[in-house]
Amino acid sequence: MEKTVTLNDGNVMPQVGYGVWQVRDAQADALVGSAIAAGYRHIDTAQAYGNEAGVGRAIRHVDVPRGELFITSKLRGRDMGHASALRSFDESLQRLGLDYLDLFLIHWPMPAHDRYVDTWKALIELRSSGRVRSIGVSNFTARHIDRLVGETGVTPVTNQIEAHPFFQQQGIREHHHAHGIVIQSYSPLGGSGGGELRNDVVRAIAEKHSRTPAQIILRWHLEQGLVPLPKTSTVARLPENIAVWDFSLDEGDMAKLRKLDRRNGNTQPLPDDMNSTF
Repeated sequence: MEKTVTLNDGNVMPQVGYGVWQVRDAQADALVGSAIAAGYRHIDTAQAYGNEAGVGRAIRHVDVPRGELFITSKLRGRDMGHASALRSFDESLQRLGLDYLDLFLIHWPMPAHDRYVDTWKALIELRSSGRVRSIGVSNFTARHIDRLVGETGVTPVTNQIEAHPFFQQQGIREHHHAHGIVIQSYSPLGGSGGGELRNDVVRAIAEKHSRTPAQIILRWHLEQGLVPLPKTSTVARLPENIAVWDFSLDEGDMAKLRKLDRRNGNTQPLPDDMNSTF
């Protein structure tokens, strides 16, 4: 049975989501439909992924009621700013064919442009309107978040960041725990090269538990209260990635996995370095 986490605004989010980064719009309908059939209730898309319309088609075609689904999208960089964010959100709803979103995020802070506070104020307005239930950020540092809270008094419910055993993001964990900010993990299985799935430590733990390497890594996220968003275009992997609730990792397993953290384990830009519009 899939578990949930309670956000700092009182809303509830399923603890495993299906991410659709790099999924073509033409594929999204079938893949998201298959994910929902496999038991996923949390779907994570973004304006920049170019597949909101496909995600929306899938939602309309499945038998699961809209109220049982948790749908997230993210504001693209070129639409940062108060007025632009409001307009851009409306366009997302139109592409998705939905009346509301469960979660809307600022995709990157893009600090060199210095628009993320004004953008956050727009998201606060959208939440007040009821068209989005929860608001958060993605790829923000603790400093960026402290500025948002300091200038608006509103704390994001989540920060979606790259996190996996090779890039564990321990530095931001204590800050987020103190502020009640849930960490969503994108690229939770590591980069596209698949090195973590072939890692000897991960494979040994998988053999010990009679699980796949992917299930071990996803369980590593869950043991720490993280919300992993595994993505796959292989339908057969969808049930595998959500079958992670009937076993646990012991402290010895977790200690071995902690040692896999790398100084430069990220596969995406660091937040202060990402300032190109998209």
